[in-house]
Amino acid sequence: MAELRPLVAGNWKMNGLLADGPDRARDLLGLVEREGAPRAEIVLCPPATLLAPLAEILRASAIGSAIGLGAQDCHSAEAGAHTGDISAAMLAEIGCSHVILGHSERRGDHGETSAQVAGKLAAAQSQGLIVIVCLGETLAERDAGRTLAVVEAQLADSVRSARAAGDRL
Repeated sequence: MAELRPLVAGNWKMNGLLADGPDRARDLLGLVEREGAPRAEIVLCPPATLLAPLAEILRASAIGSAIGLGAQDCHSAEAGAHTGDISAAMLAEIGCSHVILGHSERRGDHGETSAQVAGKLAAAQSQGLIVIVCLGETLAERDAGRTLAVVEAQLADSVRSARAAGDRL
C-alpha cells in the first residue's frame, strides 16, 4: 500500500493571470528541485484559465510529477448546456489530478448544496480525479455552537450519493 502523506493544496481562488501564474508554478518547481522531494503531497489549484499553462509547465519539468494540478470545481454532468462550467472529464484530459469540491465560498456564494457536491464527487471519481471535499460552517453557525453538527451533516450528505453509487471514498 502506498504511504499516505499530508496534502498541501494551494487554492489560488480568483487570483493570478497569465502574466504571473506560470512564474509562481516555476518558482515552486525550483524550490522542490533545490529542497528535494516534499514530505507532503503538493497540489496547485489555480483559476481555470491557468490550468492548461500550468499543466504544460508541470509536464515539461523533470520534477513536475512531484506537484499535482487541481481544479477549484467541476460540474456533475459529463457534457451539456452548462455555460461557464467545466466537466471532470475536461479536467482529467487537461492533466488535473485533483479537484476541490464543496468549498464554503461555493456553498455560500452559489448556494451549492451537499447533494450537488455528492454529484460532483461521483463525476470526479469516475474520471480518476482525487477529490478534496471542503467542509465548514458559516460564522452564524459557529456563533450558534453548531459547528460540529453542520460539518458532520455536510460530510454525510456530500458522500452519501457517491457511496450509494458504489464509488470508492
